[in-house]
Amino acid sequence: MRFLPLVLALFAGIIGLTVLHVWLRTPSSQELHVRIATKEGSVAEATAAAQVKQVDLHGCFQRYPEIPAGTTTGTWLGFRGNLRDNLALAQKWPATWPSKSLPLRWQITLGDGHAMPALAHGCLYVLDYDEGRHGDSLTCINADTGKIRWHHLYAVQTKRNHGISRTVTATDGATVVSLGPQCHVLALCATNGTYRWGLDLVERYGTKIPLWYAGQCPLIDPDGVVILAPAGTNTLLCGIDSWTGKTVFETPNPDHWQMSHASVMTLQVEGERHYVYAAIGGIVGVAAEGPARGKIRWKTEAFAPSVVAPSPTPLTEGRFFMTAGYGSGGAMFKVVRSNDAWSVQTLFKTDKKQFACEQQTPIFYDGLLYTVMPSDGGGDRQQLVCMTVTGERVWASGKNDIFGLGPFVATRDGHFFLLNDEGTLTIARCSQAGYQRLARYALMQAKGRDAWGPLIVADNRIYLRDSTRLFCFDLTDTTP
Repeated sequence: MRFLPLVLALFAGIIGLTVLHVWLRTPSSQELHVRIATKEGSVAEATAAAQVKQVDLHGCFQRYPEIPAGTTTGTWLGFRGNLRDNLALAQKWPATWPSKSLPLRWQITLGDGHAMPALAHGCLYVLDYDEGRHGDSLTCINADTGKIRWHHLYAVQTKRNHGISRTVTATDGATVVSLGPQCHVLALCATNGTYRWGLDLVERYGTKIPLWYAGQCPLIDPDGVVILAPAGTNTLLCGIDSWTGKTVFETPNPDHWQMSHASVMTLQVEGERHYVYAAIGGIVGVAAEGPARGKIRWKTEAFAPSVVAPSPTPLTEGRFFMTAGYGSGGAMFKVVRSNDAWSVQTLFKTDKKQFACEQQTPIFYDGLLYTVMPSDGGGDRQQLVCMTVTGERVWASGKNDIFGLGPFVATRDGHFFLLNDEGTLTIARCSQAGYQRLARYALMQAKGRDAWGPLIVADNRIYLRDSTRLFCFDLTDTTP
C-alpha cells in the first residue's frame, strides 16, 4: 500500500501530459480556411529545406469571443508608425504636465524580449515568445483594456539571448504579419486570427539567423504585398501577397549579403519609390513599383559594419542617412538618376562622437536629424543630439538628460518622447532652437529592465514596454 500514492501520482502525470499534448496540437477553436504558400517561382536552393527542422506554422489557435475590439481610433501600422518615419500625429497636449506621473491605463506580462505591437481598429498585435509552451505567439489585444482577444502559437524552441522576440508586427487592418526570432513568417486575418499562410525564411531562402535573432520588422505595401529581406543564398528581398502567400517578386543576392537587424525602408527618389535595405555587406536600393519591381537599382558597400541594428532613415531629395553602433558612426547618401542608370553617392560620414546610434533609428523631422548617441559616443554619449542634413551638430540634450539604448519617438508638433533603459519617460520639445525638457516620469519606478522596444504614440496614449511588461498610459487625461 505504501506504493499506492506513487502509482496514483504517476498515473495522473501521464494523463496530464496527454491532455497537454492534445491541447497544444489543436489547430483552432474555429474553422480555418488555409491558404498555403508554395515555392513556385522561388530561386532558392532546393537543398536548403532538407537542412532545417520543420516548424508547423499552422500551430494552435485560441480566441476569447467575449473580449471585443477596443474603441480607440488611433493607428500605428508597424515599425515606426504608419509612414515608417517615427512621427506621430500632432495631438492636444495638456497645458501643464502633471508633477507626479501619467495615468496608467493597463499593464500586462509578456515573454522576455523587446517586440512591440502594431495598432489598428482598436487592437494591438504583438509577437511574443511563450517560454512555458515553447513557441512564438502572435497575440491580439484590446487596446483599451489590455485583455487578450485571441492568440496563435506555433511550437519552436528558442533560448534567451538578450531577450527573445524583438520585431514589430505589421498590419494593414486586414492582415497581420509577424517575423519570429528564428525567421518564421506568419500571416493571419487581423479581424479573427484565421491562418492565411506561413513560411520559414531559413528553409525557403537559406537565410542565416542573425546573432541576436531576427530584428527585421515586416512591411506591408499599400497594394497588400508583404516586403521582407531574407538575404538568403540567392534572394536578397522578396514580396509576398498578404492574402495568398504567393510570391510577387524575388530580388537576387549575387553578393551573398546576409540578414541584419535592420528593416526595409522606402525612399522616394527621382520619381520612383525604392525599397532600401542595409544588409550585412552593404546597402541596396530595389525598385518598389512598376514593371521593374524587385529589380536592384543601386547598391553600395561604403557603409558595411559587421553589426547593423538601426534602419536607413529616408530624407528628401533622394537622400538617406545610415548609422550603426560599435564605433561605426554614420553616413549620408544620395541616390541619383542619369537616364536609366542609377547610382548612389556618399555625401559625408560622421564618427561615433559626432552623430550615431547603436540600436534605434534616427528621426528626420522638420529638416533636421535627431538621434541618441551610443555609449561610446564621447562626452555626449547617450544624449539626444540634433544635426543638420549637411552634417553640422546643432545641440546635445546635456548630461542631465541621457537615455541609454531606449527608444524615442516624435510628433509632428515637435514633442519628443524618450524612454531610458529603466523605463523612465522624458517628454521634451525639440527644434533647431534647442532642447527643452517638459516632464519626466519614472513610469516603472526606475526598476524597468532593458526597456528598448519602440514606442507607440497614438490617440493621446503611449504604449511602451520593458523586457517582460507592456504598458499603456494616457497622455492627456491628466491633472497638474
